[in-house]
Amino acid sequence: MKKSIIAKKKFGQNFLKDKNILSMIIQSMPKNSNHIVEIGPGLGDLTEKLVKYKDTTAYEVDTDLIAVLKSKFAIEIKNKRFELIHTDVLKAWDEKGSLYKSKYDLIANLPYYIATNIILRAFEDINCENIIVMIQREVAQKFTAIVNNKEYSSLSIITQLVSKEARILFDVPPESFDPPPKVVSSILYISKKEKVELDKDFLKFLKFCFSQPRKKLFKNLSVLYKKEFLSNIYNELNIKETLRPHEVDVSLYSQMYTKVKNGKQQS
Repeated sequence: MKKSIIAKKKFGQNFLKDKNILSMIIQSMPKNSNHIVEIGPGLGDLTEKLVKYKDTTAYEVDTDLIAVLKSKFAIEIKNKRFELIHTDVLKAWDEKGSLYKSKYDLIANLPYYIATNIILRAFEDINCENIIVMIQREVAQKFTAIVNNKEYSSLSIITQLVSKEARILFDVPPESFDPPPKVVSSILYISKKEKVELDKDFLKFLKFCFSQPRKKLFKNLSVLYKKEFLSNIYNELNIKETLRPHEVDVSLYSQMYTKVKNGKQQS
């Protein structure tokens, strides 16, 4: 790593340097890959491999890194194989609605502190088709967990609703980065379904369901709804009041939400 460039904590920077891991990410990409969007290219080690594979657009917020990347990829920028956009990616989503004008695959080593937010925004972005991102392992487990797994969460349910496939490809040890993070990372792969719209109210409902994940689901929901109202719904759907949030599958949550929405009896 160049001496003049020091990873900035405020941007959650951990530069991936392990060439074997970089190659494994490239090998994980779909065979018929779309245009590639990278978030937080850092020093461009992954970018260097991506631009050889497919035209790439990268979003970078760090001004110091922009200068490094412009120099490193001057030829690719000139040949229009690489587009470098200097902005906060969340602002770009707010302004444009999508990170690219047509179908794209998101491939990136994401900063831990905004990784979940970025993935959820990618779920909403109709042009984003596949997601291959490096994130903290425990967060990746929440995205891919199934019912009755202790990691099963609202993120798991949302992922099941929007994806054809979601899995952890492999783990990445701290020593693969400079500087090394304090946690193990994972490569998360998600292939999205076409034309899926997430109901914002349903997402809020899920948030309440998992507000205290180790407590009974009934107790969590009773903060919002009258107990008698909830008991009637539980009886109609044949749900045990002793169930905890991680013991209820996606279909049942959808049915509960429909009943709650139609009843509209809040406490």
